[in-house]
This record gives sequence, structure tokens and C-alpha cells, in this order.
Amino acid sequence: MRRLLARCLGWIKWSLLVLLGMLLLTQLWLLGWVLWWKWVPPQQTHFMSLRLDELRQKTPGAELKYQWVPYAQISPHLKRAIIAAEDANFVDHEGFDWEGIQKAMEKNQKKGRFVAGGSTISQQLAKNLFLSPTRSMVRKGQEAVITLMIESLWDKERIFEVYLNVIEWGNGVFGAEAAARHYYGASAARLNPPQAAKLAAMVPNPRFYDRNRNAPGLARKTAIIQARMPAAQLP
Repeated sequence: MRRLLARCLGWIKWSLLVLLGMLLLTQLWLLGWVLWWKWVPPQQTHFMSLRLDELRQKTPGAELKYQWVPYAQISPHLKRAIIAAEDANFVDHEGFDWEGIQKAMEKNQKKGRFVAGGSTISQQLAKNLFLSPTRSMVRKGQEAVITLMIESLWDKERIFEVYLNVIEWGNGVFGAEAAARHYYGASAARLNPPQAAKLAAMVPNPRFYDRNRNAPGLARKTAIIQARMPAAQLP
């Protein structure tokens, strides 16, 4: 009995060591990509890959609309609109907006369901680059680790530049340049304040708003964002 118990404990110990080793290798792999993307534009994020697979299940040969543009070639109106809509404290926090998280928890508790996440731009970027839209404690934990990597290795302007270029903005539409051309037939550099505010209002549910561009509430959200834009602080 003792010998069997010792064998079981030994198996458990080695299994834990293997799992820890795999976890460490995964984090090092993620860290490597974070370092690479500090200087090199992402060609495709994990989120893009998931959406492309979905599109090709319905339309073989489908392609994403995605075109990287440098930070300077994105309208300051869109930058202000996104900050105003998604993360007003972006330039001040270190990846996590604890006040925003607390407010989101209170809102969810009041509604009795998940209606707000309190995620910062850095957290959203971590999810888009490496993870999936599904919600779980494991995914949130990994998101937090990647967020710390990004905030430690990139400056705020780089974080915002990558975010603006890779977030989803419609059915197969990713990034500011593709969004500007998809909705307005213009470059991201030429977006005016109302256009920028409307694009920012679409971010929480982009595929729905792509299909329902005059959806109830979208004009109200756009107006609120546009009113907040002058106060937005840019990196």
C-alpha cells in the first residue's frame, strides 16, 4: 500500500512539473510575440484567425479587410473618440482601471447579469492579439498576464497604435483604415468628429452595427462620445 501511495504521489509530482513547464513555455512564447510586435505590425491576430475561419465556413475563399497604417495616419478625432468611449484613463493607468472594474461589477450586480466588463484598451488588445471572445476565469487570468507584458514592454502610443489597427469593426473588418473605407469610403486619416464618434460607438458590438447601421441607440451613443472627445487625453 505504501509503495502504491508513493508511486501515486510521484506521478502527481511529475504531472504537476510537466504542467508547470508547459505553462512556462506558453508564457515565454507569448512574451516572444509581444517583444516582436513592439516593432513589427501584426499580420494577423488570433481574433482575426477565428473570424476568418467563421467567414470561410460560409464563403470559402473569403478574406478579411485589414490594412495597417502608422499612428500618424489615423485621425486624431478617432483617437479621441476611442479614448472617450473605451478607456478615459488610458494614459494614466498601468493596464488596469480598478475604478472602472469596480463600477462594472456594481453595474453587473445591479442588472443581475453581465452587461459591462471594465476592460481597458490594454486588456482588450491582449484579448484580440492572443485569446478568444469567450468568457472564463482562465481566459481572464491569461489576459491579465499578457496585459502586464504589453504595459511593461510597450509605451502607450505603441499600445494604442496596435489597438487601433487590429480591433474588430464589422463583419471581417479589422482596424481603423479598413473601417474608415468600409463605412465612409475614406482613409482613417480623413475621418471627421461625427464619423469618428460613430465608429467608436460601434466597437462594443461591431458585427451587429455593421448589419444595423441605424440601430436604436447608436445615434445617442455617438452623440455622447462626441461630447466627451475634447476632454480625451492622447498618448
